[in-house]
Amino acid sequence: MNYKITVIPGDGIGPEIIEEAKKVLNQIGKRYGHKFDYTEVLMGGASIDATGVPLTEEALETAKNSDSVLLGAVGGNVGQSNWYSLPPHLRPEAGLLAIRKGLKLFANIRPAILFDELMEACPLKEDIVGSGFDFVVMRELTGGLYFGARSTVEENGIRKATDTLVYDETEIRRIAKWAFEIAMKRNKKVCSVDKANVLDSSRLWRQVTKEVAKDYPEVELTDMLVDNCAMQLVKNPRQFDVILTENMFGDILSDEASMITGSIGMLASASLGDTKLGLYEPSHGSAPDIAGQNKANPIATILSAAMMLRYSFDLEKEADQIEAAVKSVLKKGYRTVDIMQEGKTLVGTKEMGDLIVQEIA
Repeated sequence: MNYKITVIPGDGIGPEIIEEAKKVLNQIGKRYGHKFDYTEVLMGGASIDATGVPLTEEALETAKNSDSVLLGAVGGNVGQSNWYSLPPHLRPEAGLLAIRKGLKLFANIRPAILFDELMEACPLKEDIVGSGFDFVVMRELTGGLYFGARSTVEENGIRKATDTLVYDETEIRRIAKWAFEIAMKRNKKVCSVDKANVLDSSRLWRQVTKEVAKDYPEVELTDMLVDNCAMQLVKNPRQFDVILTENMFGDILSDEASMITGSIGMLASASLGDTKLGLYEPSHGSAPDIAGQNKANPIATILSAAMMLRYSFDLEKEADQIEAAVKSVLKKGYRTVDIMQEGKTLVGTKEMGDLIVQEIA
C-alpha cells in the first residue's frame, strides 16, 4: 500500500525528531511492504520567515489532500524571538490552531504510559506508581477559550483583555463519543473533567456527557473538577483510564501527565476528526535551546508515527512493532539526556532513532 503523508518539520528540534520518525516509518515500510510518500510543507516560525504567515493556504491544501499529517513542533522562545512581537494571529502557534481547524480535527488523544523501563525516571514515589499506569487524555481541540472571540482594548487609560469560552452541545457530544468508544476498547472507565462548580460551559459539558453515557452502559462515568484532577494525577494516576476534558484543561493536564511518565519527550498524540485523516505530533514543544545539538528525545514523535499507522492507516501490527521496538531499546538501557539515569547508556537523537530502526529490522 502507498500512503501520502504531509510532513511538517516546524521549528526548533522539529526537523531533527521528524527525521528519526521518517527513518522508523521507512523501515516499517521495508519490512511490511508499504510505501510512504512524504510531502514537506512549512508551518510555524519557519513559515513566517519564508511567507510572512504561520500557515499558508497552499500548505493547508496539501495537508487536506494527504492521507495523514506528521508534525514536529512549532514556536520559539517567547521572550527572545521576533515572532512574538507579531500580532497573535501571525505567531507560530496560530499555524497549529489553523491546521486543526482547517482539517476539522476536534479530538486530541494523548496516551500517558509509564514504561517499566522508566520507573526510575518518574518523579512520583514508587508506592504511588506501583507497577505503572496507562491512561489516555481525550482533549476537545477546536472549541473553548482558544477559539472564542478575544479582544484587547483600552478604556479610560486602563488596558483590558477578554477571551471568550464557548461550547455548544454538538461539540461536547462528538468528543464525548470518542472518549466512550476508546474506553470500550480499554478498561471501560471515563472520568469527565470540568469546572462545573463555577462555569456554565462546564455545567453543559457535564449534562451532555451524561446523556452520551446512556449509550454506553458498560462504561463507568465519573465527574471530577479540574483542580482535583490535577492533584489526583500526582496522588494516584493509576485510577484513570480515559480522561475526557475541554481544550484548555486538556492542554494543561496532558502536559502534567507527560511529566509523570518520566519525560515530556515520551508523550505522543493524535488529533482526529470524523475521517481517517489525522494530525500526529509529540506533545512537547520546539525546545529551541537544544535545537541542532542531537540532544532531543525522538521517541514521542516515533510513537506518534505509530499512532498514525494505527488510527489513520489501520496498520495495527505495524504500530505494535514500533512500540515493541521502543520498549526493547529502553530495556537495553539506552537513554537520551532527558531520561538519562545512572548506569544507562546516553545516546543522541540520531542514535536513538537508529537503535529503534535496528530493532524493527
